[in-house]
Amino acid sequence: MQLSLESHKPTLARFQSLIALFVLCLGISLMSDKFLTVANFWNVLRQISVNVCISTGMTLVVLTAGIDLSVGSVLALSGAITAGLLRNGIPMPSANLFIGFTLLGSILAGILTGSGLGWFNGWAITRFSLPPFVATLAMLTIARGLTMLWTGGFPITGLGDSFTYLGTGWLIGIPVPVWISGLIVAIATLITNKTRLGRYIYAIGGSESAARLSGVNIERIKMVVYTLAGTLAGVGGLLVTSRLDSAQPNAGISYELDSIAAVVIGGTSLSGGRGSILGTVQGAIIIGVLNNGLVLLNVSPFWQQVVKGFVILLAVIIDQKSSKRE
Repeated sequence: MQLSLESHKPTLARFQSLIALFVLCLGISLMSDKFLTVANFWNVLRQISVNVCISTGMTLVVLTAGIDLSVGSVLALSGAITAGLLRNGIPMPSANLFIGFTLLGSILAGILTGSGLGWFNGWAITRFSLPPFVATLAMLTIARGLTMLWTGGFPITGLGDSFTYLGTGWLIGIPVPVWISGLIVAIATLITNKTRLGRYIYAIGGSESAARLSGVNIERIKMVVYTLAGTLAGVGGLLVTSRLDSAQPNAGISYELDSIAAVVIGGTSLSGGRGSILGTVQGAIIIGVLNNGLVLLNVSPFWQQVVKGFVILLAVIIDQKSSKRE
């Protein structure tokens, strides 16, 4: 019996995320009759779309043995920039000038804001050899402060039906945010599995010194990875702002924790070099189902934070044990 169990351990480890998701869904469905409904199914998918976008970028970063703690604040600033330009433009009274922005222009400005902040993270890490934890922690504070300055501490609302369609609309019977996050996952999966960039990302996470000796431009790849993470955080900010029809100054708080949890639960090693985008999607679904289930069961928001904290701790412990075995 023990020999049989040992022989099945690799298979169990490979499908541990799916097994955890099945057990979680089964438990919640037994405790709430509202869980297994079509409306709740689409609600969960719409909610996890933002985390999927952010976590996809986080996966690329973690695969290089890095971390990005700033994604929540970058999301908030990107959403605020989009909403502010769309709603108010850029007035210049001293020059008797007003610069207005179309819907597309506002969206591009918000996403490019995320790209720029991500690029700055990568530049600071590679140029000054800063630990990613320190550099992105600084950006977390910087971006949050810039969001407060841009919004004045007040939400920006009334963004129009065309904009809110991105976060609340449907396309061929599927929510638009699900289409957007699905497209991002497909592109990221293609990059990591089929391109030279993907091979370099895994190589850096596996052994940075070996990758450098093999001729990989470590600094350039890290710059690209952090820029992509910022860009996808900007897309997440677009979806959140669109869904709420409002840019909230405190948007994105603790989103980085959900993102890291999704990445680790999905099987990506925090030491880098091992993991996949599809695994992260599974982790994001688990986090989304857990959040949804706790709400349906009327669990206090404070206890929800406690539960998610223990889930993250358990996922990291499992990751560390897996790394030691390998």
